[in-house]
Order: sequence, then structure tokens, then C-alpha cells
Amino acid sequence: MADDLGRRATRHAVVIGGSLAGLLAARVLAEHAEKVTVVERDRYPEGPDARPGVPQGRHLHVLIAGGQEAYDELLPGFTRELRELGAPKVGVPEDMVQWQNGKWMHRWPATVHFYSGSRPQLEWLVRRRVSADPRIELVEGHETVGLIGDSSRVRGVRLRERGAGAGKEPRVLEADLVVDASGRSTKAADWLAAIGAEAPHEETIDTGLAYSTRVYRAPAGALDSDTMGYFIVPNPGQEYGAVVLPVGDGTHLVTLSGLRGNEPPTEEGAFEEYAKRMPHPLISEWLAGAEPVSPVYGFRKTANIRRRYDRPGRRPAGFLATGDALCAFNPVYGQGMAVAAISAVALRRALADPKRTPTTRRVQRALLDASRQAWDVSTGADKKMPGAVGGADAPGVVDKAVGWYMGRLQERAAGDPVVGAAFRKAITLTAPMTVLFAPAVARAVLFGPVHATPAEPPLRRTDG
Repeated sequence: MADDLGRRATRHAVVIGGSLAGLLAARVLAEHAEKVTVVERDRYPEGPDARPGVPQGRHLHVLIAGGQEAYDELLPGFTRELRELGAPKVGVPEDMVQWQNGKWMHRWPATVHFYSGSRPQLEWLVRRRVSADPRIELVEGHETVGLIGDSSRVRGVRLRERGAGAGKEPRVLEADLVVDASGRSTKAADWLAAIGAEAPHEETIDTGLAYSTRVYRAPAGALDSDTMGYFIVPNPGQEYGAVVLPVGDGTHLVTLSGLRGNEPPTEEGAFEEYAKRMPHPLISEWLAGAEPVSPVYGFRKTANIRRRYDRPGRRPAGFLATGDALCAFNPVYGQGMAVAAISAVALRRALADPKRTPTTRRVQRALLDASRQAWDVSTGADKKMPGAVGGADAPGVVDKAVGWYMGRLQERAAGDPVVGAAFRKAITLTAPMTVLFAPAVARAVLFGPVHATPAEPPLRRTDG
């Protein structure tokens, strides 16, 4: 690894956190370091099972198209293996009955696809591939309690075995590079302060959205539909959301969501009752014919949080942040697993750049840039929701113009195939946001009519 990240060839890199972002970062670092140690608080399950360190792991996860490309680049053949394990591949808009902005979407041929298998299954596949590298060591059941070094350079971490008690002296693990991939609840601000460095400024947008999930088994031909899933997308005028998707084992995950003050319940009977708040009885009718096979699981930590390590401050060399420890999104938009891989690809390219020395600041900026589009999509939608709070800047003239344009674009996305395809490319991170301003799209947005859409849920493809 280059001189400015280690002042010498990097012999040892430590990654704090062994979830997706940490494992994929380790995969990249192993191309440059003699050894990579991944420190994980949990004990990993042997198979594709849920674990406590991923509290949202029992909820719905999708691997969107932009993420698929990144996983295949980092772990060749990954999406093929995922499909072989039974993860459903869902085409949009063809395979979904979707309500958005007060309209049912036409079910035209799919322009993007996502995988809707379980999060534990996907993480297990990544862990199996990454841990097969002899340069990577997984240290389970240990938590990071601090950094070693000073405000100019990080030289390792302090670890303590979980359950050992605060009185036990932490173990010191020296490293030339430390990467924080410990998630949205990272303690990096405290770790940095303890060595005389400055914590990054945090930006937040929080709608107070909460969601609850339950696993169901539905009878064949439910609602006489050939769809793979249902999606009620909330908006500023309708704050309730619902998703029903298969996970590949004959069951479906059903997630209901609501904003602050109208959170969905975790009590079993109340879950089905809450579904009646949706703008159409479609979800309630589906639930009425399905068999619940799990408890109801709730999740509440959905704020968008971005930590600005790119801004000036007294921060040490040899310390990077990635994944949710750098930029965490409202999970309802399904971006987190994709951005974990996109960020690892950005890390690989920054470290291997033959034209620029990969300094800590430069690599950190590349990681932030990798998450920027997902941040813009997530916060752009959330800051319009009622009750949203956070440190967003007041919109300027350009922001207001873009907001006006985006409002027209979303009005037309359900009924115009050109606009809809561009919109899906942008939100699934398969094309830059500039795709929304391509000539054909701009003409339809600025001068085209708002086309008619289905009056009722298009339960069969021919209905759309």
C-alpha cells in the first residue's frame, strides 16, 4: 500500500466490524497488505442464520442492480452463486404491483432487477468467500474499545473479549491501517477524541420512520396474481408503506412502515390491523390469505447519518471509515448492501490508482463519493416527509429548480416508459443522476403530458 497511508509498506490492516462493509473492505485490503484482521463483536453462526450484531437482519433486504455489479467485480460469480442459493430475482416494473405518488405503476417489461433473498444468506456467502483468503483473519467475539496512536497517526486498536468485564486489560493489536466498518452506531468519535483528534461533523436527516416485519407463507395464486411482490411507497401526502417480497424458501417477508408518531406495532394481531391503513386494501387482502410463521420484528434506527471526514479537522493518518460508519441511509430505500460493495470498489480503485498517491484524506474522499448518490436519493426523499428533522441546509435557487423538475419527473415515471426507466436506473445506482436530465427524459418531463396509469392494482402483467 502506498507510502502516505502507512509511511511504509502496509504489513497489517485492521478492519473494525465484520459485516458486509467490513468483509468487502478486507477483501480489497488483502490485495495490498500482508495480513488483514477483521474484528467482529459477534460470534458468527455456522450457516446463513441471523445474528444479534445485525439487528435489522430479520427484515427485508434487497440487492439492487448497482450493487450486483460491484459484488461481481469484488467476488466474481457472486450473483450467480446467490441465485443458485435460491435468492429470487425480481424484475421492475414487470414483477411488482407498485403504488407510488398516488398511482399504480404500469407493469412494463423489466428494465432493472433486484435480488430479494435474506440478509443472513447474502452475508454468509460473502463471509465464506472472504474468509477463504489465507491473508484474512476473522477475530470473533471481540469489541474495539479504542485506538492506539495520536492525532497525527493511528497505529492500531485496543480490543477486549466480549464478556470479559471492563476490568480486564484490553489487548493491543498494532496495525499500519485501521478501517472503521462498525456500523451506524460507531464509537469512532470517542476513539478519536481519546487520542487527541477531532471527530467528523455529522449530517442527519431523520423522518422518525419505523418498520415492522413478519414472515408469512402464502397459498399459491394469492389474489389471482402473477406478481412476485407488492410495494406501497410512502410520500409526503401518504406516510404509510408496505412491502411483500419472496425470500426464496417458500415464504414472504412483509414489512409495514410509518413515520414518527404512527409507528407500526410489533404485537401480532395489531400488525394485520395496521395494514388496513394503507391507501388500498391490497396488502390486507393478501395477509388475510397468508399464514404467519414468525413473530413480528420491529426496527427504529432509520435516520440518514453522514460523517464528514472529508472536511478540515485534526484527524490522524492511517484511519478510514466506510459503510454505515461513514454514511448510513434510511433502510427503506434498500441501498445499504449495494453501497457497501460500491464503496469497496472505490477503495480498490483509490489504492491502485497509478497517478495519485493514496493518502488517507484522498482515499476517504473516494469512499464518501461512492456513497454520495445513494445519500442524495435517500435524503432527497426523506427531507420532504412530514416531521423530518436534521441538519439539512436550506434549499437554494438551484435546489428549488431541481426539486420542481424532480416533482414533474416523478409524476410521469409511472406512466411514461422512458422517464420510468431513467428513474429506476438512478435510484438503483446503475447510472449517475445525470441520466434524469438526458434529452429524451428532459423533453418528456418538461413538455410531455402525464399519461394515464392503471386505475386498480395491475394484478396481472397484461393489466399494466
